[in-house]
Amino acid sequence: MLINYFDSHCHIDFNEFDHNRSQVLSNCKQMQVNSIFVPGVSEAGWRRQLDLLKNQNAGVTLTYGFGLHPYFLAEHNQNALIKLETALSQYQPVAVGEIGLDFMLEKTSFDKQYELLQQQIAVAKIACLPIVLHIRKAHDQVLKLLRQTKFKEGGIVHAFAGSEQQAHRFIELGFKLGFGGAVTYLRASKLRKLVVCLPLESIVLETDAPDMLPSFVKEGCNSPENLPRIAKVIADLRQVGLEQVAQQTTLNTKLVLKIK
Repeated sequence: MLINYFDSHCHIDFNEFDHNRSQVLSNCKQMQVNSIFVPGVSEAGWRRQLDLLKNQNAGVTLTYGFGLHPYFLAEHNQNALIKLETALSQYQPVAVGEIGLDFMLEKTSFDKQYELLQQQIAVAKIACLPIVLHIRKAHDQVLKLLRQTKFKEGGIVHAFAGSEQQAHRFIELGFKLGFGGAVTYLRASKLRKLVVCLPLESIVLETDAPDMLPSFVKEGCNSPENLPRIAKVIADLRQVGLEQVAQQTTLNTKLVLKIK
């Protein structure tokens, strides 16, 4: 069966893969995980991504985004936004991200997070690039900001965990919704219902490796090698063929990231 998987969110550049990255990517190729989007979270991370792209990577196609993640506010200096604009122009990634709002972090960081996200949306708008969003407990706030800024480039809401109503609002704004390891847990009833009721055309697959362990991995790190099993869970929940889920979600990812 000819299947082509696209992991729409995988930090294959992180240190956790330094000891076995080549083997992981080789395994991915054998498992038909042929494409991976690597989000950028800080200026230091952008350099890691560019170094990674110089390698052969076992025939797996790597694309990337640059962004300033809310987790790393302390690392983003006063010139970070200018450096982001310069990097977008110089290296031409396919997206701005991973960016967003995380209201599960310290409340004292909320205003700074919001300002940083607003600035990065403006940068993406000027560059005509989609954005990859990290959102926790702040879906309505991000939706409001997207409407206020009249952002039209769309993107991906990584690890979507909002309501069905919020999901449809993001879809209306041109976004795809990322589903990964969390949907494999039986207790994730709300998420599993969502992945069934939403149009398949609005869904993309992801692992968020090395994070977001699926239920069938009991210890260690997550890996893009797990994407086919996550896809199988979604296919079974939707009662459709695995090939349909794989092919449609791959097409969705390429469309939203404007990849040929």
